[in-house]
Parts: sequence; structure tokens; C-alpha cells
Amino acid sequence: MESPDDQELTAAQDADSPDWSVRASAGRRLAASDKIDGITDVLHSLLLDLRDSAVTQETAEALLTRKDTAGLRCVLLGSSRAVEFSTRDELVAALDCNPERMTTAGADRLIQQLHELAADDDDGVRDEAPRILSRLRPRNQWARDSDNDQL
Repeated sequence: MESPDDQELTAAQDADSPDWSVRASAGRRLAASDKIDGITDVLHSLLLDLRDSAVTQETAEALLTRKDTAGLRCVLLGSSRAVEFSTRDELVAALDCNPERMTTAGADRLIQQLHELAADDDDGVRDEAPRILSRLRPRNQWARDSDNDQL
């Protein structure tokens, strides 16, 4: 049985595979790592995969599934460094379609994390966080809209 370090090494090697499904699997496995800080370069290469958007999508979704600031930071950093519109669009879509945003606790957590990341050391992350915050509707607005839907 492989140790967690061996599994990360295998996943990092798989990130260079010519097969999109192997790269996507590597992104999912690496996104679940407890040592995300040590593998950010590999995760960013998967988030910015120019050969197949499924790799970008699956890696971003796996990072957001973590529900932590580290995963969100990786996605924001990828979005800030994307040179292809389609790649940036995939990353923004992963954020917009994250089911976690649909719950009060999830939305509150996301807002708190974005406020934290608005003061990040990286310029790209620092710019992306307020951009996403500006697109989020305040809770009192969607609560009011929800009340109007019931009328």
C-alpha cells in the first residue's frame, strides 16, 4: 500500500500525462492533499491546463470541495493567471456553480474567506477576491427576493 507521500508523488507525475482523464484524476487527488502548500505549482498547472477544460473544471471543483481558504485561494490564483478566456471562464464557473454557495453556512463561509483573501500576499488573489465579492448578493437581498417569490 502506498504512503500518502507516495500517492502525492504518483499524482504529481500523473499531472503530466498526455491523457486528460489521468490529469483530471491527478487534480482531484492532489486537491484532497493535506499538504496543499507544497503542491501548488502542480495544482496551478492543472487549473491552467490548455489541452482539456475538463482538467481545469475537475481540479477546481475538487479544490472548492475542500471548503477551506487554501482550496479557494488556489482557484483564485489560477483565475488571476489564466491567459485563455475559456480557462478563466471554467474557473469562474466552478466558483459560481459551487453548490456550497447555495446554503447560508456555505455562503457565509465563502464571504469570510474572500474577505481574508482580499488581503492576500499575492496581487492576483488580492484582486480576484473583491471581484467575486462584488458579484455576490447580500443575504438580506436574497432573503427579500425569496419572500417575494412566496407571494
